[in-house]
Amino acid sequence: MRKNKLGYLSLLGFIGLLGLVTGNFGFYGFFGFFGFISILHGKGSDERIDRNIERACRNAFAFDTVMAAFSIAYIASFKAADIWSLALVFPFVGIVVFGLSYGYYDKKERIENPL
Repeated sequence: MRKNKLGYLSLLGFIGLLGLVTGNFGFYGFFGFFGFISILHGKGSDERIDRNIERACRNAFAFDTVMAAFSIAYIASFKAADIWSLALVFPFVGIVVFGLSYGYYDKKERIENPL
């Protein structure tokens, strides 16, 4: 069994530290890549990994779509353009949702189907 290399995306989470240094809220979204840490230790067949990635992508897409709709509606309704940079963080939170969903599905299948 090959090790899943998708977990190395979690290293991009350290870019979020630039937000602490510069004070720019836009960099905080990169902390979302830390959600891929749960994938680093995942092993299994290609079909199982593909199925779990598809399920996790479904959850992340639904989250991003709903949050984008609400944030755009809020900004348009209250003319609150000053929180636009905060609203741009939601796609990165979707990455955390992806990572946590993938970890959940991977652990669930390991319990149901031990090798």
